[in-house]
Amino acid sequence: MNPHTKIFLRVKSSLSVIAIAVGMCGVTAQVHAQTYPVKPVRIVVGFTPGGVADAVGRLLARKMADPLRQQVIVENRGGASGAIANEMVAKSAPDGYTLLIVGGSAAALPALRMNLPYDLERDFAAVALVANAPFVLVVHPSLPARNVRELVALARARPGKVSFGTVGTGSPPHLMAELFKQMAKVDMVHVPYKGGAENAIASASGQVEMSFLSVPSLQPLLANGRVRPLAVSSAKRVSFLPGLPTLSEAALPGYDYANWNGVVAPAGSPKDIVSRLNAMIVKIVEAPDVKESFSLQGLEPLTGTPEQFAAFMRNEVAKNARLIKMIGIKAE
Repeated sequence: MNPHTKIFLRVKSSLSVIAIAVGMCGVTAQVHAQTYPVKPVRIVVGFTPGGVADAVGRLLARKMADPLRQQVIVENRGGASGAIANEMVAKSAPDGYTLLIVGGSAAALPALRMNLPYDLERDFAAVALVANAPFVLVVHPSLPARNVRELVALARARPGKVSFGTVGTGSPPHLMAELFKQMAKVDMVHVPYKGGAENAIASASGQVEMSFLSVPSLQPLLANGRVRPLAVSSAKRVSFLPGLPTLSEAALPGYDYANWNGVVAPAGSPKDIVSRLNAMIVKIVEAPDVKESFSLQGLEPLTGTPEQFAAFMRNEVAKNARLIKMIGIKAE
């Protein structure tokens, strides 16, 4: 046989093997997507129960169970402003069975931690943006401040004496408070807690004088007057407390900082599964009963494609990096 013919046949054979392999990968991915899920799906929340991320995770778990025809379990892994849960999910199998609720904390951590064991953009696949979450500035009733202007005056008169609670360094409530300090030109003491429930308890008991609380954390405390709400952190008022002014309206023109939440999966998760989860979550978030539930919790529905969510997270990382640099918080 002609040597050139032998080379041609070997190349043709190799190309055939590659084509078959590529085809089999495609078939495997399709079969995987068609059979998914065959076991319970886990939604990991990087904070203890009681906060926005936990509320969003539990609502999605309830609503996803029927269309997936599987149990959807919420697992709380609090600590390190969500970094512990983020690392765990980043290192999980990319098979669609482990999902993570991310938010403002995840977008702030790259500017706060020098050696994170994961990369938000590299190690996660964006699935779906879910909600925007304004927070409420509250004070303990014992504090003689009935509005934001009085709070600012009090803090200026007592430099380093007024304390504020958060769910951890670099968390959205922490950045909200630091931005408040900078714009109000006051010196206050930061007291971090492990989660929204602990921070809310500390606020209600007077362990700290001021906090930015999520609406889910705030609701149980309003009925008996255990905290006094003064303003909301976002540019717009919330439907849950329509009479409450924004911080921008109350005393600090231009103040605007809200948390957000979305769902991600480990990088490399099958695109068909990511697309299916995205479509399911978008449908859930846009349902009238969910919109009503979100409104009562001070949440604003946000949806979009996985690509749009990925771009949103990149923008949030950049925005928080600028804010953290401006405030002067040093990376640890």
